[in-house]
Amino acid sequence: MENLKKYQMYIGGEWVDAASGDYFETDNPYTGRPWGLIPRGGQQDVDSAVNAAHRTLNSVEWRGMTASKRGQLLRALGDMLGEHAPHLAEIEVRDNGKLYAEMSQQTEYLRQWYYYFGGLADKIEGAVIPIDKADNFTFTQYEPLGVIAAIIPWNSPLFLAAWKIAPALAAGNTLVIKPSEFTSASMLEFAKIFEKVGLPAGVLNVVTGFGVEVGAPLAVHPLVAKVAFTGSETTGKRIYATAAEGLKKVSLELGGKSANMVFEDAHLDNAVKGVISGIFAACGQTCVAGSRLLVQRSIHDNFVHKLVDLARTARLGDPMLSTTQLGPVTNRPQLSKILDYIGIAKQEGAEAVIGGKQPKEASLQAGWFVEPTIFIGIANSMRIAREEVFGPVLSVIPFDDEEEAVALANDSNYGLAAGLWTSDYRRALRLPSQLQVGTVWVNTYRAMSYMAPFGGYKQSGIGKESGQDMIKDYLQKKTVWMSTQEEVPNPFIIR
Repeated sequence: MENLKKYQMYIGGEWVDAASGDYFETDNPYTGRPWGLIPRGGQQDVDSAVNAAHRTLNSVEWRGMTASKRGQLLRALGDMLGEHAPHLAEIEVRDNGKLYAEMSQQTEYLRQWYYYFGGLADKIEGAVIPIDKADNFTFTQYEPLGVIAAIIPWNSPLFLAAWKIAPALAAGNTLVIKPSEFTSASMLEFAKIFEKVGLPAGVLNVVTGFGVEVGAPLAVHPLVAKVAFTGSETTGKRIYATAAEGLKKVSLELGGKSANMVFEDAHLDNAVKGVISGIFAACGQTCVAGSRLLVQRSIHDNFVHKLVDLARTARLGDPMLSTTQLGPVTNRPQLSKILDYIGIAKQEGAEAVIGGKQPKEASLQAGWFVEPTIFIGIANSMRIAREEVFGPVLSVIPFDDEEEAVALANDSNYGLAAGLWTSDYRRALRLPSQLQVGTVWVNTYRAMSYMAPFGGYKQSGIGKESGQDMIKDYLQKKTVWMSTQEEVPNPFIIR
């Protein structure tokens, strides 16, 4: 254990050990071995962090800072993140096993959220109401909600954290962040950069640990005004119920079982690449994974053949190498879950035309790898087609016509995203409004931007992230009435 890198939590502008003094190991998914020690926080640490955030929220230093100054500091943070992007990407790869080729792009791009919302910070404007009451001047103004609890998943920690941190700070809130116990290191490395920007101590705090010991106490804390969560729908529902007891605001970005729909008039080679990207990029560990392929029956066999041919070329290996196309699963419990679902699919009668097991290459034995897997013979009622696997497992479902494709796509408890591959521009314009999802990609997949709202329908969550309007999810509106009358009229009646 002496050789493992030891981290501390970041609370109130100071680096501290957990109150308990306990640590837990964080593993490298490629080697299957621990590489760092993370503080195991608990109730006392949560209290310290929330109290620090609350003190700063009400401090003259933060409350009195102009919105323009907040924006300037957020943009400075964006600059610093750009300088440290390669280092942050290496930490993310070591902790979650995703490809350096993708993580380096993510850590480079995440600065844009701080630029964008830094630019919006001083453009939050109230309005004067042409009120119908004589001798009154009435206006609205926006104010921060308060202390925000941000609970971050393990698949893209810094990227998804930026979606919460940037708008929350731009709006004048303070934050306590709880990263996943599987991938805490990158958020602690982020905090090292954050503290150099010049924002007041306590504006951002990071408490590490397990869900029951840190996440739950954070969600119920009386000084927390909002919980912003990304993760599974099971945990999201618990947070929603818990937050309701304290009348806290919530935003929940949860799971998905997204349909990638391919019509016979599509550019098939492009569609094949889009389907591969939708399910095998990031080892399928994305909430928007296109895990259900709906393909028109007239091209089903040919398309599946092309798909298998391309999937067979996927190179599994060290995620730090540019030649690797599919890295390991992020954590051991997730590996077991994926393998369990593969077993369930086979029991249900599905046929794996490729994959369906762990690779046998000696070089991959230490890591948590799963072969890219494609199942045919799938009915939309099967568990493999209805439940989120969160791994490189694709279910292929044929359809006959547009009406059936839409019905199959919508026949899901989830509603996060969908893909549509067609050369018919009428269909491309017509179908998105029929799909019960928050994002529709036409002839592309997994495109993201700080400018575009993101969030789901149905069991995929509540609220949106990114985009200009969502900053108001971190604000509350106040109405101010000012009388211009010389004397107070009859005090016994409503004005």
